Amino acid sequence: MQAGEIYRESEKILRSFTNSREVSSIEAYCLVSHVLNREKSYLLTHPEEEISPDNVELIREMTRKRLTGVPIAYIVGWREFWSLRLKVTPDTLIPRPDTETVVDQALIRASLLKAKNPGRTLRILDMGTGSGAIALALKKELPDAEVDAIDYSDAALRVAQENSDALGLPVHFWNSNWFKNIKAGHQYDIIVSNPPYIAQDDPHLTKGDLRFEPKTALVAPMVGLYDIITILHQAASYMRPDSWIIIEHGFQQGPDVRNLFRDACFSSVDTIRDLGNNERVTVGALIKEEQA
Repeated sequence: MQAGEIYRESEKILRSFTNSREVSSIEAYCLVSHVLNREKSYLLTHPEEEISPDNVELIREMTRKRLTGVPIAYIVGWREFWSLRLKVTPDTLIPRPDTETVVDQALIRASLLKAKNPGRTLRILDMGTGSGAIALALKKELPDAEVDAIDYSDAALRVAQENSDALGLPVHFWNSNWFKNIKAGHQYDIIVSNPPYIAQDDPHLTKGDLRFEPKTALVAPMVGLYDIITILHQAASYMRPDSWIIIEHGFQQGPDVRNLFRDACFSSVDTIRDLGNNERVTVGALIKEEQA
């Protein structure tokens, strides 16, 4: 069978699932490209390439798996984030483009801090790192920074470490339930987090990719705000003077999260919109005196 033929077969099947010619085309090309280890551009220009019966069956098997709802990222085992190819498994969230807003904002604050404190090595903490997406993106852009990352899931940390090793981006990963296993006196210039923020009864949890992602990384009590509150009320003890905290949250949580930032005595509080123009990331500054 030729590459173009198996693509058309897969696309037709997937269209019944996605109800979108555009989406089914993207997904079919993704599966075929992954199995053949070819770029989409190559497949478009070489549809006549003959492929082995084993690869034909593998593409069909992956297509059937997608029909059960399993996310494409889990089927092929990776997702691109910040131009980094990251391994993902059902033990990790699937990195999403909206989370790149966290990286953008951290880089802006890093630039401000470096201008104000030339020569100082920036220390960054990523809380709830999952696949390591945010931490690794920041290490890529700030190679001289010291980047630490924590997660409560040992399985997720193993994936994050694999990504770090594969990309040659050294990040220090360890297990911690938020700040529990971070040593007293360990302080950072920037703390970033994409914590669980979906309410336990949110209907989105029964739809799409969220059905397959780890609930412990998605769901939080107190209408999704519990973990954000926990982080904000402990963070100041682990932050340097004139430091920043940056947290992703739900698109309807902006007003509540801004109030939580202010209640925790953060200043310069601002919420940034994501690619869909939804309130997605809130930032705040901690102004305090240097220790004598």
